Amino acid sequence: MFNKKVISEYIYKKNKILSLSIFLALNILFLTGCVNKNTYKPGNDKPFVLTTFTILADLARNVAGDRLLVKSITKPGAEIHSYQFTPSDIVKTKGAKLIIENGLGLEAWFSKFMISTGDIPNVKLTEGMKPLLIDGDAYSGKPNPHAWMSPKRAMKYVDKIVDAFITIDPDGALEYSSNASTYKAKLESLDKELRDSLSSIPKERRFLVTCEGAFTYLARDYGMKEAYLWPVNAESQVTPRRMVNLIKKIKENEVPTIFCESTVSADAQMEVAKSSGAVFGGTFYVDSLSDLNGPAPTYIDLLRHNVRLITKGLSISKVKK
Repeated sequence: MFNKKVISEYIYKKNKILSLSIFLALNILFLTGCVNKNTYKPGNDKPFVLTTFTILADLARNVAGDRLLVKSITKPGAEIHSYQFTPSDIVKTKGAKLIIENGLGLEAWFSKFMISTGDIPNVKLTEGMKPLLIDGDAYSGKPNPHAWMSPKRAMKYVDKIVDAFITIDPDGALEYSSNASTYKAKLESLDKELRDSLSSIPKERRFLVTCEGAFTYLARDYGMKEAYLWPVNAESQVTPRRMVNLIKKIKENEVPTIFCESTVSADAQMEVAKSSGAVFGGTFYVDSLSDLNGPAPTYIDLLRHNVRLITKGLSISKVKK
């Protein structure tokens, strides 16, 4: 005969396990739903826009004010020229009202990225801008994409952002225009500040040597010469020829201090410093902001940090023989 007590305990345990399983399943469904919602929405009910990198995000936030949420696809420290976007980057675009890019060939990955995002509108901030061209090396004659390194050109970026925001949110036109005017006044003041700082460097020492040729616009604005290991980070192979040519320029021009950028390795530039007798003067921020605790959490901080390094490094004694 069957033991009724054993059977009852068995049924009780099975029902308890079943109830627990249903409870867990419902919780998983609930949590999954929450994750999906959080994945597709950037944290609140504001309309949001995306930028390809952190510097553009900072410019856009200064125009957006409280009306829009602005996010960067790439994180601080990312190498943006040949960035490898991920499925999670595509997911970030769901619900975005606009995607902002630099253009001039900077984001080599962007056209493929946009194919995966559907029909989200995008704006190219250098559209219609006459670029400076790369002089020499593998990219000779191609546009230098680092136009934001000039505060004057950054003001034109801001104007483009205003127009783009008004297109997606006409009701915010007055706020966007007002925010842009305030921010452009800060950039005007920054331009004067940088000019005054760099003019303190003796003219014969105004020769800027970097890893990437990203300072062409800044050098043009403030009367400096430049040399570099490679033209853009997308083509950053360090060759003996490049190193020898750069060492020669440093010695010929008696450049006391050389630099490199935060998103690439400075190892080759350290070797150039040793061979040329120059001092390695520190790390620039160009293609990315730093994190909030770093020296370049905003665009204005970025330029101030770079110019402080330049002014300090090029004002020292001539290169050792």
